[in-house]
Amino acid sequence: MNATAESVVLRLRAAGCVFAEDEAALLLAESDDPDRLERMVAARVAGRPLEHVLGWVAFRGRRVVVEDGVFVPRRRTELLVDAALPRLRNGSVVVELCCGAAAVGSALLTEAPDPIDVWASDIDLAAVDCARRNLGPLGGHALPGDLFDGLPGALAGRVDLLLANAPYVPTASMATMPPEAREHEAAIALDGGADGLDVQRRIIALAPDWLAPTGAVLIETSERQAPETAALMRAAGLTASIVRDDELDGTVAVGVMA
Repeated sequence: MNATAESVVLRLRAAGCVFAEDEAALLLAESDDPDRLERMVAARVAGRPLEHVLGWVAFRGRRVVVEDGVFVPRRRTELLVDAALPRLRNGSVVVELCCGAAAVGSALLTEAPDPIDVWASDIDLAAVDCARRNLGPLGGHALPGDLFDGLPGALAGRVDLLLANAPYVPTASMATMPPEAREHEAAIALDGGADGLDVQRRIIALAPDWLAPTGAVLIETSERQAPETAALMRAAGLTASIVRDDELDGTVAVGVMA
């Protein structure tokens, strides 16, 4: 380890970064001059999320653009991709609501064996900008709007897969979230209302109007909330099931048109 790398590691470690060596390696690889490196290290030491400092996050082996204030995709959300992939067919219409940087839609466009049509929507304009940068080169579309409001009406009744990592943190639990999330990600991407299910309720209630006759809605949720998410799907006339992955620490509720 050279002197510069060692200095960066020491500064990150002193700031409480648990994986200081790994973070230092990423910052050093991303910086192209000493001044930029200093700005990046100083930002990280001040508590800015590493992903916002770098301008990207690794998700399923590829870089997803994330800018300041935009929700950083978590590894657990890879389960949404895993659950969606087997349901894709040639020409499938896929919609990602509450898309953030559209990590899920980008992954599906990259990994789907056949061409698919991906649309993404988010109420946060900064997130939509990132989503466009991630989806555009792959042929996907990102639009601003409150859930379905941003989507072309022509998609109603034609969506094969409706995906969402909607905010599901109960409002009272927001104060207990890690500072990196609480202070640097938009609250609208995290706060799910009193029981964490407010946005899920809105999505599930309208899902049957947008899904194709054999379509499905897949929603990331928590293990504790999953039974209620599934119950909401059944109340909307969908056949519901729950998918879990202990390695990813992920839980997805799946609702299929009956």
